[in-house]
Amino acid sequence: MSAAAVQFTHALLRTQTPTSWLEQACSLPDLLLIDHANCEKKAASTALSLMFAYAEDLDLTERLSRLAREELRHYEQVVKMIAALKIKPERLSPGRYAAQLRRSVTSCEPQREVDLMICGALIEARSCERFAVLGQRIDAPLNGLFEGLHEAEARHYELYLALARRAAARTKVDLESRIDVLAALEAQLITSPDPVFRFHSGVPVVG
Repeated sequence: MSAAAVQFTHALLRTQTPTSWLEQACSLPDLLLIDHANCEKKAASTALSLMFAYAEDLDLTERLSRLAREELRHYEQVVKMIAALKIKPERLSPGRYAAQLRRSVTSCEPQREVDLMICGALIEARSCERFAVLGQRIDAPLNGLFEGLHEAEARHYELYLALARRAAARTKVDLESRIDVLAALEAQLITSPDPVFRFHSGVPVVG
């Protein structure tokens, strides 16, 4: 990822991933990969849901269609890695991150569209940041996988943020104030104790 992309991502995120999460992730590569595969499926599903929600916006649906296809290609890459490493797949319960972040999304339009796009940008930005640091710390062959994915995540982040800006300009919603609210919540989820390890979980609970 370019230095500019890293700075752009960190401009949206209010905090970096805690070292304790990185240490736990490096010690649980099988669980990390299985949940990562789930995240890629959820990302594709989110893009498709937004395409249905805002079907009258052809530019939005076309751009999110491309994003959904790329997320599914990433899923296929992760599944190939899971198979190559002979990891036994298992069904995992969802973590708290995305659900609690979206709980703060406004229920009424037009602010709802802006909030949903901001949430998408925050989730992709966090994924991008975690791929970058995992690529530097986790053992091969996972480091190569994550290094190969973080540039795509940066594009996804930029797309969601661009869609949020466009929606806010069209509807006169105060974009920066909504970013402040949702980014603060995202940072709290990342830095607070979290008993369940997932790709987007918070600080590990010891003991």
